[in-house]
Formats: sequence, structure tokens, C-alpha cells
Amino acid sequence: MPVHAKNTKSAVDAQQTKYVYDFSEGNKDLKGLLGGKGANLAEMTNLGLPVPPGFTITTEACKAYLDSGEAPAQLRDEVSAHLSALEERMGKKLGQADDPLLVSVRSGAKFSMPGMMDTVLNIGLSDESVHGLVAQSGDERFAWDSYRRLIQMFGDTVLGIHGERFSETLEEAKSARGATTDVDLSAEALKELVTKFKNIVSEETGRDFPQDPREQMDLAVRAVFDSWNGSRARLYRRQERIPHDLGTAVNICSMVFGNLGPTAGSLGGGTGVAFTRDPASGQQGVYGDYLPNAQGEDVVAGIRNTVPLADLEALDKASYDQLMQIMETLENHYRDLCDIEFTIERGKLWMLQTRVGKRTAAAAFRIATQLVDQGLIDEAEALRRVNGSQLAQLMFPRFDSNGGVKNADQIGWGIAASPGAAVGKAVFDSYTAIKWSRSGEKVILIRRETNPDDLDGMLAAEGILTSRGGKTSHAAVVARGMGKTCVCGAEELEVDTKRRCLKAPGGTVVEEGDVVSIDGSTGKVYAGEVPVVPSPVVEYFEGRMHAGADDADELVKAVHRIMAYADRVRRLRVRANADNAEDAARARRFGAQGIGLCRTEHMFLGERRELVERLILADTEEERKRALHALLPLQQGDFVELFESMDGLPVTVRLLDPPLHEFLPDITELSVRVALAESRKDANENDLRLLQAVHRLHEQNPMLGLRGVRLGLVIPGLFTMQIRAIAEAAAERKAGGGDPRAEIMIPLVGTVQELELVREEAEQVITEVERERGVALGLSLGTMIELPRAALTAGQIAECADFFSFGTNDLTQTVWAFSRDDVEASFFTAYLEKGIFGVSPFETIDKDGVGSLVRSAAEAGRATRPDLKLGVCGEHGGDPESVHFFHEVGLDYVSCSPFRIPVARLEAGRAAAQQEATA
Repeated sequence: MPVHAKNTKSAVDAQQTKYVYDFSEGNKDLKGLLGGKGANLAEMTNLGLPVPPGFTITTEACKAYLDSGEAPAQLRDEVSAHLSALEERMGKKLGQADDPLLVSVRSGAKFSMPGMMDTVLNIGLSDESVHGLVAQSGDERFAWDSYRRLIQMFGDTVLGIHGERFSETLEEAKSARGATTDVDLSAEALKELVTKFKNIVSEETGRDFPQDPREQMDLAVRAVFDSWNGSRARLYRRQERIPHDLGTAVNICSMVFGNLGPTAGSLGGGTGVAFTRDPASGQQGVYGDYLPNAQGEDVVAGIRNTVPLADLEALDKASYDQLMQIMETLENHYRDLCDIEFTIERGKLWMLQTRVGKRTAAAAFRIATQLVDQGLIDEAEALRRVNGSQLAQLMFPRFDSNGGVKNADQIGWGIAASPGAAVGKAVFDSYTAIKWSRSGEKVILIRRETNPDDLDGMLAAEGILTSRGGKTSHAAVVARGMGKTCVCGAEELEVDTKRRCLKAPGGTVVEEGDVVSIDGSTGKVYAGEVPVVPSPVVEYFEGRMHAGADDADELVKAVHRIMAYADRVRRLRVRANADNAEDAARARRFGAQGIGLCRTEHMFLGERRELVERLILADTEEERKRALHALLPLQQGDFVELFESMDGLPVTVRLLDPPLHEFLPDITELSVRVALAESRKDANENDLRLLQAVHRLHEQNPMLGLRGVRLGLVIPGLFTMQIRAIAEAAAERKAGGGDPRAEIMIPLVGTVQELELVREEAEQVITEVERERGVALGLSLGTMIELPRAALTAGQIAECADFFSFGTNDLTQTVWAFSRDDVEASFFTAYLEKGIFGVSPFETIDKDGVGSLVRSAAEAGRATRPDLKLGVCGEHGGDPESVHFFHEVGLDYVSCSPFRIPVARLEAGRAAAQQEATA
């Protein structure tokens, strides 16, 4: 009975749903229902602009079709009613033999998806009605050309015939008659071409080209519906993060013809695309292309060379002047850059489409501030119209697109892991990268994959190229954090680190020392040097370029204005993930308001690794104390530099987190070394002890093993040493007149008892230092929330914590039961292709899973302790979409790599502005 009731309700709902709207019934705010194209056609109709009459089939009809495989029962009747109204208005019927009404069938989704879905023009032409079109137009060539176009587009789009069958036949026809373009073909030639095209349809489909105009239209509508799930459309939506469940609308519009020749006393026509401003730079002016004697899709298809839109003034001044007036009307109405498609039929201008135009990142910032100056929008709206991804594009160096890339020798293609352009000599290990860099050489570090030992080499390199890994591999994550250009997963490139060379398809070999160029924005790899253009925006953030200077770049001025407003309105503070004074200083120049994550394990690499080895190998309490005593002043010195760089701002120091085996040699490499030494009867005692330690510390799943707070509880004195170093450094800075604001963060806590034990020990150490130095340090202690249990018991943990910092990297791994280093290389690509992920949960916070834990933990923590400080220090802290989520759930700050700080600042401002707009 419940099932029957549900089905009855669905049937009633379907009967009540309106699936078809006349252009005069909609408006620009109905994009979800009418699609962007249909909504904007309706808006232009309401503005009284010259729009060919027509109607729109809604996205609801498409979704119903895709869900069931059949169009809604009442859709045909609704279409028939609107078609009859259109026929009455036009004074002729669809496909009428003596005077045919012809229509176009075009897709139009809520979000613009250029070229991703299907269009068919000239629906209604047949063997019979083509003669009526000849009689009515007085242009035989035009009529047969229109019929040729219909069969070609219908065959490709609706019948699934490969487009090359038609294009090759067209080229043969032109060649046989010595024609340069299709415009040069005569009426007789086009008649023959129509016959050949119809034969192609028969051969490929086993049926004749449909002659019933209503059948043509219905099949075209179905093809548009089906194109929503086409492979290119799905791929585009994944890239642009457009939901797959929106569906597309279908616009049925009476045809106007730019390829209809002139008559006595009338001008000819053409078709064009116009922008109210330059979409590349944002400059105001006349921008666009025009193609005389052409039809709708010809400009986009590129079948002939266009002329600049400004040339239209000389060809048809009346239409040009009218177009300029309409462009001004549309920009003032939409208060934004508009992209316009138009056709001129025998001197009559028709508007076929308008939309808020896509633009480059630079144009987005310039246009936003220009529109503020014109009084069309306010500063809040300007902020909402730009985004962090665009700002990130402006910050990276880029290859010169005005010739450099076009002439470059591309040898490979990988994953665009970290944007930017980098040029340097190929090196195949970190030692060489450091050595050559110190000699003044610019290098590209090329590896199969990177690991923590490569950190110094990555710092020294201009960019990183790996043949393995993906967007969340070690190389990618570290490179993005450092603002380094990176291309990962270039699988077609064979990296031979022993022979120090790279082999590319086609036989190209790159030896060490050869120059290579990598583009982290596209994933392309080039042999040789490609010219690079520096980013003035980074120069501005670094303080080397001032927005108020007379010679300041216009783009820099626009970025400065929008950033200043974002900083004024944002609630979220932005901190940096920084482990050394150099990164901290850069972060502060970029606008950081403190350090949200200092990873102390990075302080134990390089020459200090030996001291950690001593700690691990210690057999007695005395040996362990000596090792810790040796590390103490080094740690203290590191913290003094950090506190000095961030004087007056909070610095959150995470105590040692990774398992100790990461500080020991690789087990395989060490085993081989020991075995070879023993075979030569030259065993090294230290190597033997190291190997024993490696075996002792080896874990099947170290991510969930002896690490974080567990290290501090199991290895006596380890956390105590670090806490003392922090306290001593803070006391030293205070004695020097500084204002250190240290926060001590305990990692990987899963239960409040762990935190209680560490806090008790920490408070004893801090009290000792305060008593010895005679100064109050005001240090706070908190924890990372990076385990599901910690999130679920956050109310208890808050009793013992001054702050929470959500470690969303590990929280994502533990919630999903993913090992980030493994899953991306194995099945992430398949998950993305199948639509399980719209985007990797390591790039953007998984709101439903990980995000719900963050939300509930924040609420529970604040319920226990209302003044609990809340932040996030995972990589999500610099992700634009994630920043909005963290604003929504009430965190106090986000923390990210220094290079991403401007992006986080901008997005924090946008989150506040959007919340204000919807309040």
C-alpha cells in the first residue's frame, strides 16, 4: 500500500509540473529550471531586445527522462501547444512545404558548459520544404546550404554518425570544384552534397534521413537530453565541480539566417560573438568576432577566418550601432561582463544568446574593481565575484603564451599538481639539486617519486617533476605548500636515477644538466627553456611592489583593493603552517596572523638525524638523557627564531608526531649494507644496531602505530625536552623585549587521559622554567583533533585543552580508512571517473563525513568550554571551498602553507560577504 501511495503521489506531481516555458514567461533568475541560455533568452525578451520567438523545455523534463529513460507523458502535449503558438505567431508551420518554419534545438544547462553538449540547426527542412525555402528566400544556394547543414549536424549529433564522414565529403566537393571555402560552392554543388549526405545517413544507420519535421525535432530534443551524460560533458563537470544531477534545458528557437544573401535594397548578414569587455584583460572596448554570410555555429566552429567585430561598423553601420547599444544595456542590466551571440539577417539584428562571460583571473579582478568605480556594484559584490583559485593563478609565474609555448618541444604530460612555470637543469637527486643550486644554477628535481629525505632538494629546486604519484602525493603536497611548481605522475616519462637521465616517447633523452621546463598549471613538460613571465602579484605580496606607487600595475591595484576589503570583513583569522624562521617571515609578509602548525619533526632532519638515531639506539637512561640534552639547545634555537619572526602573534608548536622509524635508514638499503659488510667480514657495529632498531620499530601500519602522543608517553623525556625548549625560547624572547605567544599542541590524542598525562608533565616543566627565569610565560596547551574518537569525545577532551586544531589530513585518512599515499596511486582515478568523488577528499573537505565530525566536535568542545579556541591546520585550511565550510562551523582560524595565505584571506572574506548577502 505505501508503495502504491508513493507512485500515485509521483504521478500527481508529474501531472502538475510545467515542463515548457515560452521565452516571455521566464527570467534570468530561473537558471536552475530553464538553464542559463533559456533564462537569459527570457530576460532579453522581457527587456524588449530582438530575440527570435521560441520556448524552453525545462531541466525537470531532462531529469525525468534520464531517471526513467522516457520523456514525461505530458511533455509531448506541452511541446505541441507551444509549437502551435509559435507557428501562429510566425504565420507558418514547422516544415511547411511552401513556406517552412525552421527552428534550432540547443542545449542550455544551469552552468555554462561551452561545446560540451549538442545543438542542431534548421530543423524542419526536408526534400519537400527545401523548395519552399528557395521560393520564400529567393536564394537557391542558401536553401540547399541550410539543408546540407541540417543533415550534417543531425547525422553527427542525433544519429551518432562520425562527423568526419560529412566533413571529408564536403572537402572532396570543394576540391572537385576548386572551391576554397563552403561559401564558394554553388547551389548545384550543394544539391549534390545533400544527396551524398543522405546516402551517408542511409549507409551508417540503415534508414533514410527523417522527413517528418516533428520527428526531427523530437529526436533532436532527445539527443540534447542524452548529451548531458556524454563523456565530454561528464569530464567537464568533474573538472569544474558542477553537480551531475542538474540536467540540461532545451531551447527551441525560430531560426534566423546570417547566411541568407542580400536582396535588392537590403544588406546581407552574418553571425558573431561579442564581449562587453575584453575577457582576457578586462579592458573596456569593442571585443569580438564577426563572420559575414555565416550561420549560428560557424564562428565557434572556426570553419572560416573571422574579422574583428569593429569591422562590422563598415559593413553594416546600423546593425553595429544597435549592437553597441544592446551591449551597453546588457552590461548595465547584468552589472557584469556579458558574452553575446548574435545574427544579422538581411540587415536585421537578432540576439541569440547572452550570459555572464567567462574571463581570465586577471580580468576578473580588474572588472570587479572597474564595476565598483562605475557604481554598478559595491565592494562586497566585487569580493564575491572573484575567488581564491583565480588569485592562485595570478600568483604563480607562467610561461609566455605569446610565442614561447607555441614553439616549445613538448616531451610529456603529467598531472598539474602545483601551478606555475619552472625552468632549470635536470637533476636526479637532492644532493645534486642542493649543490648546483648553491653554485647559482636553477634546477628541476626529477624523481620517480619524492619522500621526506628529498625536502632540501625540493627547496633548492625551481620545480619538481615525478613520474609517479598524483595531486596528493608527497611531491604535490609539499610543492604546493612551498609554492613550488610541480608536475606529478608523468607516466610516459621513464626516469632512470642510476643513469641520471629521463627517456621520453619518441626517443628523446634528457641527460642530467639538460634544461627542461615544466608547467604546473597544465601538466606539460618541455625540453629546453621556455620563456617565463614573473608574477607582479607575488611581488606585491612580498612587499617589493606597492599598490599605491605611480608605476604600480593595474592588476596589482585591483588585487590590493579587493584583498583590503576581504581583510576588513572576514571573521576567520589566517595562520601559516611554517617550520622555520624563513617560512615564518614570508608568511607574515603574505598576511599571516600567526603560525597554526609548526611541525617539529622537520627540525630533526639533515645533520640532526644522527642525534635522533642516538636517542633511538639508547640502551640506558643515561644514553637517552645525553641524546635529549644534545637536542635541547638546537630545538630552543629553532623556537627563538620562530618566535622572533612571529613576535606578538600566536605560534602553535606540534610536538613530535611521526613514528621514529622515519628517522632511520631504509630497512632494505640497511639490510643490504650490513649483509655486504658481513660478507667482507667488515661488519659495522653501528649499522648492526641500526638494523636491529629498524626491525624493532617496524610496523605494519605505522600511520596508526607508535606516533604522536603515544611517543611522548612511551619514550621518557622526549616531549619534556621539546616543552622545555619551547618554554626556554619563550623566556629568552621575553628577556630580550619580545612578545612570544607560544601554544603547545599534542598530536594524535584519542582519549582525554592521554592529554591529561602529557599536560600534567608539561605544566611541571613550564612552572620550573618560569621559576628559574622569573617570568610568566602564559603558554597554552591544546591538541589536534585528527582521530574519529577524539572528535566523538571532544566534549571530554575540551576539559583538558585550551584549544583544538583539526588535523583534517589524518582525520580524512582515518574516517575513510584511506592511506593517502597508496589510494591515489591505486583507485582514486577510478573513483573520480565513476563519480564516487567529485573531488578528492584530501583537496576539499568531505562535508558529509569528515566535516560532520568537525562540526560536532566544535559544538561539543565549545559546550564544555565556551572560550575554546578552534582552528584547522590540515591542507584544507588553504582550499577555497573548505575555508567557507570552516567559516560556517564557527572556527576561529585556518592555517595553511605560506604561499596559500592570500588565498585563505580572500576566501575568508568571501565567506563573510556571502553569509551577509544571504542573511
